[in-house]
Amino acid sequence: MTWGLPYAGNGVVHGVLMGLGIGAALVFYALEKRRRSLDDPRLWALAGFAVAFGAIGSRITWDPTRSISPVDWWTEGDRSVLAGLVGAWVGVHLGKRLLGYRESTGDLFAPAVALAMAIGRIGCLLTELPGTPTGGGWGIALTPQQAAMFGAPARVGLHPSFAYEIVFHAAAFALMIRYRGRVRRSGDLFVLYVSAYALFRFAVEFVRGNEDLWLGMSRPQWFLLAMLPLLAWRVWKLFAGSPRTQSIHPTGAPR
Repeated sequence: MTWGLPYAGNGVVHGVLMGLGIGAALVFYALEKRRRSLDDPRLWALAGFAVAFGAIGSRITWDPTRSISPVDWWTEGDRSVLAGLVGAWVGVHLGKRLLGYRESTGDLFAPAVALAMAIGRIGCLLTELPGTPTGGGWGIALTPQQAAMFGAPARVGLHPSFAYEIVFHAAAFALMIRYRGRVRRSGDLFVLYVSAYALFRFAVEFVRGNEDLWLGMSRPQWFLLAMLPLLAWRVWKLFAGSPRTQSIHPTGAPR
């Protein structure tokens, strides 16, 4: 069975959903700080660093050869979720150095990021090319007008790749809430989430519909392959290292 979606002709819908996702993440962040009895004001500054650097990082795909103003580039230019995540990570670590904050914050940020991603990807689902043809009688079918916007086939079932991501991040959020008290060390929750998303995203790229860069793989897939050694090292440390005292206790004040 095929179905259609009310695609918007501009980035307003996408921007609104991204804003709602960030807003929901910040609300959860505040509630989680309260649950953990964390009242250090620097934690809000770190959240600001994450949002600001994430927004900047998501736009590093800008092509300088294109004739586009900085304002249009910021509001309508291409965005990369993966680069945004890296930017947010850099922002938090830079903020920690500037503010002198030494405690781990990964377990605090991980569920908030998953929540933001689950909501923000709804905007992508409503405004971007859904994916490649499913090869069957199911998927998202574009009208001729919508297909012309993306250079895609009309009335052909396409993979709802962004819906796959929404389900992944929603499930990740629920699992992290359920098992956040069982991590061995502070920060492990974030490592597990990012590593799982990297593997999932690499797989879903095959039905995303992004342009192949080389050897049948897209730019995001090559980016993920470049990050693979770092992720593998972090996961190895997670399972091979000995447990240590958590810097942010899951049910109370920081130790």
